[in-house]
Amino acid sequence: MEEQHVVIAGGGPVGLWLAVELRSGGILVTVVEQRTKVDERSKALSIHPRTIEVLASRGAHKPFVVEGLPIPSGHFAALEERLDLRELDTPFPYSLALPQARTEALLQEHALRLGVTITRGHRVTGFTEAADSVTVRVAGPKGVYEVEAAYLVGCDGTRSTVRAAAGIDFPGTPSTVLGWFGDVTLDSPPQPGFSTHTSQGEVMVAPLSGGRFRVAGVDPDSLTTEWPGDLTLDELRRRTVAITGDDFGMRDPSWLTRVGNATRQATTYRRGRVLLAGDAAHQHFPVGGVGMNVGIQDAHNLGWKLAATLNGWAPDDLLDTYHAERHPVGARLTKHTRAQTALITTFTPEGLDLRSLLGEMIIGQPGFSQALAERLTALDVNYPSTDPAARPPTDSVQGYPHLASLTGTRAPDLAFTGTNAGLFTLLRADAYLLLDLAADGALDIPTLPGLAVHAGTLDQPPAAWSKLHAALIRPDGHVAWAGTDQDETTLRAALSQFITTTAR
Repeated sequence: MEEQHVVIAGGGPVGLWLAVELRSGGILVTVVEQRTKVDERSKALSIHPRTIEVLASRGAHKPFVVEGLPIPSGHFAALEERLDLRELDTPFPYSLALPQARTEALLQEHALRLGVTITRGHRVTGFTEAADSVTVRVAGPKGVYEVEAAYLVGCDGTRSTVRAAAGIDFPGTPSTVLGWFGDVTLDSPPQPGFSTHTSQGEVMVAPLSGGRFRVAGVDPDSLTTEWPGDLTLDELRRRTVAITGDDFGMRDPSWLTRVGNATRQATTYRRGRVLLAGDAAHQHFPVGGVGMNVGIQDAHNLGWKLAATLNGWAPDDLLDTYHAERHPVGARLTKHTRAQTALITTFTPEGLDLRSLLGEMIIGQPGFSQALAERLTALDVNYPSTDPAARPPTDSVQGYPHLASLTGTRAPDLAFTGTNAGLFTLLRADAYLLLDLAADGALDIPTLPGLAVHAGTLDQPPAAWSKLHAALIRPDGHVAWAGTDQDETTLRAALSQFITTTAR
């Protein structure tokens, strides 16, 4: 069978991880990126726990963990009271401080090792769609040319050419805040994790590499719709001193810029043979470091579904579940970044009291703090009733005992008796994973395309998993189905009906 081909517009972290997923699923991939090299200016500075899990599920996390600085806490709306990540149910209870430039470089190295084609200095300018293909127009140094592909995915940012060419609307709210930041050398940097919020404004200082720092902030003058001109070092110094009383020995800027809070979301993440991911699908104020992470998780959801569709073992409607699952995640992203923006940009006595109250709740209400941490790190993302594998083909299957509360949830890195390998090491981009937890090989499920089987018993399973005798895990690590029946014949019958909707 002729190998299928996907073109990805945009070679940032989202496009590169999508390319990794597709290539891991056996799909030819061409990434078209207009930049000639990795941009040393890093918009994102951190990798969240769920994203580290995503990397770990493909054996790609170790270089990031080696290079990144683990930070066991996070923030909501730059509140002084930090969220404790150490209590999260993950083998990576921290965020990694790692500039986006290094994240992108490491992802590019991984993609190239897998055989992804990365075409730099070229850009997608449009496309023509047919019934079974899409012809992508690309502008390069030698002129315009065309590339034939099965699908085109726009990972080309908030000003996405692909989204515009597909006629996909991008509604939302315009910018009313212009935050500012600069990447500079500080001769007298503040203590790690420095952040201050007063009636004069907000300033955060984050370490980069090579002794450099990012100084970012907002103040009452930032609440404007008028462009005040490009940011200068003198302005950055003046605003920082007005809020903190110190410029920390600021000098030698490598990047000075302003960022707005325009918030938009694509009305659909798929139109025919064109799909969107990352900033092309959602735009928001850069608070909490969530944007790049959610984009990579978009790619993780889309990649295996697109590969399964092209390889012919997916049900007809599997690709439609990409929008059904990820659009609500994007909507939630825009909601909580707007909420954080409101808290960050309030400098009135009432606003400061609200920040103080929320800070007290983070310290005094561990459940509240953990819920915020799980939301910001995406460990609580749930996909209920969208995967065809989770929807029984006939009503009779609903009579089989199963644990519906687990369906759609992210599976933790389960440990198995007699082995040091956790669940993440068993996940594959090209197959669902059937966990036979009742007895070694007792289910005797036949080999099918898109299905791998692991027989074993769980070692100290979480309470929700202790009664399971079988579970079907999607390539992205979410639970498709979880069976509790102890009778092997009944359990096998239920699984067979579910699996036939998934692998064929």
